[in-house]
Amino acid sequence: MIYVILEGVISALLIAGGLFAFIGSLGMAHLRDFFMRLHGPTKATTLGIGCILIASVLYFSIISDGIHLQELLITLFLFITAPVSAHLLAKTGLHQRLKHLDKTRGKPLEFREEELGDKPVPHPGPDT
Repeated sequence: MIYVILEGVISALLIAGGLFAFIGSLGMAHLRDFFMRLHGPTKATTLGIGCILIASVLYFSIISDGIHLQELLITLFLFITAPVSAHLLAKTGLHQRLKHLDKTRGKPLEFREEELGDKPVPHPGPDT
């Protein structure tokens, strides 16, 4: 009986993961500017792959005699690196002054005028 319940949970996680990954990919293909496109892979697709990896942990823990933690480590790495890479991409887009739609909320108010120049601002070295 417990195997039937676990198989149902694994199936639900796989279906939810597939739906989240599909919605994230569709959002990345459909949205119109760079800043909007960041939300697809960083939010929905990350959650989708997380669901699929957790389903994999459950499945391989059921069919073998031990708990397989490799997928949990992959999930943890994914949940740590996806927001960091999205943040770096967004900052790069702001520094490059990529065009954005008026519907995109927020303005790059955090930058000073000298940071938005044509050349990057030189950072002080250890001798200054």
